[in-house]
Amino acid sequence: YHDDKGIIWPESIAPFKVAICAIKYTKSEAVRDTAEKLYADLEKAGVDVLFDDRDERPGVMFADMELIGIPHIITIGDKSLKDGMIEYKSRKTGEKELIPVADAVAGIMAKFTDR
Repeated sequence: YHDDKGIIWPESIAPFKVAICAIKYTKSEAVRDTAEKLYADLEKAGVDVLFDDRDERPGVMFADMELIGIPHIITIGDKSLKDGMIEYKSRKTGEKELIPVADAVAGIMAKFTDR
């Protein structure tokens, strides 16, 4: 499976099930704290997670995650955090939605198709 942006891995064989893109990780304590907690919580739940904490522009991060083909992409940035939300995107369908930070693990895991 692939499209013009890169590979689209089925969940069962993807090298990582979830990618966390932490926007301005080095500059925002709120982003850093939320991203690190979510990473730890997902790992504890047995989810394979790629944590992108590079000091890159968001477009570069998103393009790389699509190229790699990670099924579920989470974006954590100051803009959505000020409303208590994180952004979710499905690599397969392109579906995007906001998920409350407080329900992040359950909200993300509810998107898995191979439970």
